[in-house]
Amino acid sequence: MVDSQYYLPNDIGISALDCREAFRLLSPKEQLYAHYLSRASWYGGLAVLIQTSPESANIYVLLQKLFRAQAPLQLKAAATAAGLSAEEYQAFLVYAAGIYANMGNYKSFGDTKFIPNLPKEKFKALVWESLAFQESPADIEALWGCCSEPLYSLEDKQKQLGLGEKGITTYFSGNCCLEDAEFAQKFLDSKKLSAYNTRLFKTEIDGKRCYEVRLASAEKADCCDAEKDGETFCGRYEFEDAVFSVKRGDYSFLMEKVCQNLEKAKAHAANENQKKMLEEYIRSFTYGSVEAHKEGSRYWIKDKGPIVESYIGFIESYRDPFGSRGEFEGFVAVVNKAMSARFAQLVSSAEVLLPELPWPPAFEKDRFLKPDFTSLDVLTFAGSGIPAGINIPNYDDIRQTEGFKNVSLGNVLAVAYATQKDKLTFLEENDKDLYIKWKGPSFEVQVGLHELLGHGSGKLFVQDDKGKFNFDQTAVRNPETGELISSWYKGSETWDSKFSTIASSYEECRAECVGLYLCLNKQVLSIFGHEGEDAEEVVYVNWLTMVRAGLLGLEFYTPESKSWRQAHMQARFVILRVLLEAGEGLVGLKECTGTDGRPDAVITLDRSKINTVGKTAIQRFLCKLQLHKSTADVEGGRALYEGYSAVTADGTHDFLRLRETVLLRKEARKMFVQANTYIKDDAVELVEYEGSAEGLIQSFVERFPDDSEEVEAQLQEMTLTDSTCWC
Repeated sequence: MVDSQYYLPNDIGISALDCREAFRLLSPKEQLYAHYLSRASWYGGLAVLIQTSPESANIYVLLQKLFRAQAPLQLKAAATAAGLSAEEYQAFLVYAAGIYANMGNYKSFGDTKFIPNLPKEKFKALVWESLAFQESPADIEALWGCCSEPLYSLEDKQKQLGLGEKGITTYFSGNCCLEDAEFAQKFLDSKKLSAYNTRLFKTEIDGKRCYEVRLASAEKADCCDAEKDGETFCGRYEFEDAVFSVKRGDYSFLMEKVCQNLEKAKAHAANENQKKMLEEYIRSFTYGSVEAHKEGSRYWIKDKGPIVESYIGFIESYRDPFGSRGEFEGFVAVVNKAMSARFAQLVSSAEVLLPELPWPPAFEKDRFLKPDFTSLDVLTFAGSGIPAGINIPNYDDIRQTEGFKNVSLGNVLAVAYATQKDKLTFLEENDKDLYIKWKGPSFEVQVGLHELLGHGSGKLFVQDDKGKFNFDQTAVRNPETGELISSWYKGSETWDSKFSTIASSYEECRAECVGLYLCLNKQVLSIFGHEGEDAEEVVYVNWLTMVRAGLLGLEFYTPESKSWRQAHMQARFVILRVLLEAGEGLVGLKECTGTDGRPDAVITLDRSKINTVGKTAIQRFLCKLQLHKSTADVEGGRALYEGYSAVTADGTHDFLRLRETVLLRKEARKMFVQANTYIKDDAVELVEYEGSAEGLIQSFVERFPDDSEEVEAQLQEMTLTDSTCWC
């Protein structure tokens, strides 16, 4: 038997995202707009296979060929003939569903590899018994030959995503290490070139280091027409003792498909902002220009209160081990007006709430740029996973001075966090009932505060290329020491490029702390409809959820490399450590033996001390987080954050032993089944699928009805082209 963290259990939760009513209420024009944006997102989302692991695309293609020839129900007969038990066939279906849901063979939440929970010979027997194999034995055998070894391999380096010896990544060629990533960042900064849509490939020629910076673009030619390509700096450069070549054409086929569908969506745009936004996105994906994507994002911010909301591109940098390169994602969603009204009220109150945050006024943005904050029902979310809420764009220069948008994904929240009492771990019995009743409402409050006033708050002190400061360097003082601040961001430095490997988790931690701190405010609770005792229950369950999540976070820590694999869960563990350190009985954590005789643990929270001991602890910690972030103090920020992130057996709690208990009792993260849209007789038709492994598989089999074989051939070609880079 394989360690259970490396496979998906047969009883994993799989839910369909319900968007029928939201879609039905759209006008025919809006439906066409949503359809083409969805098509662009699904095509672009396939790039995540290439971004995840060397074998992901081949596994995907193998599964697509098997299920296109036989639906899961028909394939079951082949499985029986091949000698698989009902449990083994279910394990095969769950594995396939996992590949589709995560867009690769590493979990999108936690970055751990997962392998099929059935013997390799049984998997092979099923493939050989399939209709796909009968029809094209040479093709299927070749595919199996390409991916069967890595499909099952659990060598130490292949157990998780990481850079160099720490794991697998395809953002960098296999011979790159942290030093290469840092050196490449220096080069990119020197050219004012963003890493968001790049990958890095290293070779050595005549003893000289040569790096290829590859831009994601439909266009393959490396012309240097600045007006045409938005300053992508294609060409060859000598840099220190190395050579850098900036080239176009990564995921070229997929980027072309994205552009074709964005062009079609443009014909159904509701206004000029949407049209200009799409034009800039098309320019970005055609030429590989992040500057064009930033321009598109500016139009997107100006498109206030659209009925159909969307965003697309290389967005989140969680899975780049260096923290600078974005994973492709695209979403299309419909605004939920009732819930959005609450968020609009929160936005209106933001200018009153921001001064409540525990840092000096100089550390807050000069002007709060009131964003759109909407609750959306997701129609399409292509990428490696679906979050509960988003604050975008991620470009600091735009967020600081021009604005941003927040979205809460309502139909995701509705099903993602539903929990059965018997599966609820590490809580006392009386807390379990409260947790089940109030988890939804409290999480809604936390997501709202986290996205709007967490990610939306705080100033970065910057000295631009011309030497101009965005703060008074003769007046702004460090709140800890009282001395004038002595560090800030210079020129093209950004939060991500400066704080690199800890940037994502540190920022999630800051936003989570803002949520905990401001949920104590009665005005906030009132906006969400919570008064009196109900409001107190929401606060208690929100804080209880956070400390429990901190314990659950240990699942995402790898002791061998002393590294965290998930930004949010690291952040929650850090908060647990801060609140345990506060003492005075605020948080209790004790190990025990469960009713099943196996190791267990119980975490408790003294509700009478949340507003005193708890609030003071978060207040102090939050102020420190903001201080280091505002002043670009990487050394201080890293020391603080990595100190609280350390997982050891020393001290009051043996966190390494607790990690074993958490792994023993972990519940697999839910997967989501999404609908497809098709054009039939000039109208858009929505097709939904059941919430099961079979439904998830079928949704992907039917996702590319016009060109599935061409898409798969291109994915194989992309994989083959770079295959030597990871040998």
